[in-house]
Amino acid sequence: MKKKTSEESSKKTSVPHKKATKRTWITRAKLGAFLAPSFGGVSVFYALPFLVVIFYAVVDNPISRRFVFLDNFISVFGNRAFQLAAWNTFKFSLAAVPLAVIISLLMAFLLDKRIPFASKFRSIYLSPMMVPVASIILVFQVLFNYNGVINVVVEWFGGSQIDWFKSDWAPLVVLLLFLWKNLGYNMILFLAALGTIPREAMEVALLESSSAWKMFWHIKIRYLSPTILFVTIMSLISSFKVFREVYLLTGDYPYDSLYTLQHFMNNTFRSLDYQKLSSAAIIMAAVMVVIIGGLYIVENWFGKDMEE
Repeated sequence: MKKKTSEESSKKTSVPHKKATKRTWITRAKLGAFLAPSFGGVSVFYALPFLVVIFYAVVDNPISRRFVFLDNFISVFGNRAFQLAAWNTFKFSLAAVPLAVIISLLMAFLLDKRIPFASKFRSIYLSPMMVPVASIILVFQVLFNYNGVINVVVEWFGGSQIDWFKSDWAPLVVLLLFLWKNLGYNMILFLAALGTIPREAMEVALLESSSAWKMFWHIKIRYLSPTILFVTIMSLISSFKVFREVYLLTGDYPYDSLYTLQHFMNNTFRSLDYQKLSSAAIIMAAVMVVIIGGLYIVENWFGKDMEE
């Protein structure tokens, strides 16, 4: 009787186990079917093209396909146009990204104080996102043209006209355009993140008579660190993509201080030099991965106590 009882109990327990296993496999199959189109799209439109880029970067040309390993990369590093484009892009990103993050963060803190007409200010700051790029370029051409509004004002104060697009002042114009276009979006992200800071943490800090600086640095900034990381990455990517605006302002070959990596890539593509283009693309991708990886490490170290 005992043997029968044990056998019956084992059968009873095995039946639910089999059903649970079956349900698990069905769930996995549904999940796989749901993710398959996305995985296929990423493979076809991102992974495979990048493998083709790597192939072009290590052969001498698409016809003979002779393996040359790092020769194309060495050629790109020694190219004067690439050096100029990389240096200009580095300088622009070094100035534009911190300014975009810091100014939008300060704007978010200001609007979070519930000042009068805060909602109207938010709409004004977001307006550049709703305006087509061509219209934005037209506004800046009217302002910074040789006979534009800014030069008229400069002459009123006794100064001389400046050719803003063909002088060392040109990066400043593009920087103002970049900030005007991106500050509103960054500010909205920071405002949303400020709303997620626990009130309990702020109340405890007030009870402990913490200074405004300590509350700002040890509570607000630390809780905002994931958003700061995201905004920094998005601003960095946007700073690498200012080619469209500069192209509409100045054309294929702008003033030397405006010649960026996107110009180099565009002109190389038009000359059908796929080896140089592929090598430059891989170098850009590697640099972006290193920078973003470093930012992730810093954010993880800075905000780890908030997660605990």
